Amino acid sequence: MFATPPVRYIEPLFRPPSEARSLILQVTNGCSWNRCTYCEMYTDPQKKFRPRPEAEVLAEISACAEQGLAPRRVFLADGDALVLSMRRLRTILRAIRDQLPSVSRVGAYCLPSNLKRKHDDELAELRELGLGIIYVGAESGDDDVLRQVDKGETHDTTVSALLRAREAGIKTSVMILNGLGGRRLSRRHALASARLVNESRPDYLATLVLTFYRGRERFEAGFEQGFEELDSVELCEEMKTLIAATELDATVFRSDHASNHLVLRGVLGRDKARLLAQIDEAIEYFRLHPEFEHGHFGY
Repeated sequence: MFATPPVRYIEPLFRPPSEARSLILQVTNGCSWNRCTYCEMYTDPQKKFRPRPEAEVLAEISACAEQGLAPRRVFLADGDALVLSMRRLRTILRAIRDQLPSVSRVGAYCLPSNLKRKHDDELAELRELGLGIIYVGAESGDDDVLRQVDKGETHDTTVSALLRAREAGIKTSVMILNGLGGRRLSRRHALASARLVNESRPDYLATLVLTFYRGRERFEAGFEQGFEELDSVELCEEMKTLIAATELDATVFRSDHASNHLVLRGVLGRDKARLLAQIDEAIEYFRLHPEFEHGHFGY
């Protein structure tokens, strides 16, 4: 743990659960794409995308050093720090390395399309400068689902980005949205998502559940044949299809985000059979206790 850092944030601020103890540096505000119909993270007026002024970011790094902070990890917010130019990323990462020598890893959210703009040697340089992990919201491996939610990516662009990061030595964490295709596309969403992770072999895999805090009109408008939300049993059945179709060796799997109806933790494929058995147990429980619909069944 470390003291409150001398940095300024434009709220709301988001970070992956695994970056809970990281020093968060807001190098951009908002998301450069910000058109995904399921996402409400950067829809407030003050979250309109723009890079943070470089001088401000560097001053905050210096202030953290002067205050004597010694974080082990740094997370570069907001939605897609790798949209920044190589020159700016190089400058920020060098400042972190030089002024905060306690930092062993820098992480960031990443849009596959932004990674595409970086050459292989540039990715290797970013890794050398401390970028140790990227978090990619793949959401689905099915191109039809991705198109209808205006993701701006395809199965292939996501796999390509993840493989290039892996080749550069950067760890990858992939997020899939449970229920994103609704009832009609549930099975193909799960199978295509399994194929995506089988092809890209991420270090970490997480699932979140589709959640609407501000209404679903914008999201549902993108589905030509309508959208029917999955209940807890159907979400578990979709999860079972996803896990059963994975062919992974050492991917850490988590479904412990607050949105999940079922909390699971394990390593794929070592714990695949156990995870499938736990899903079956949860399906039976939800069928017997429909009033538990929006609770958490956990292990």
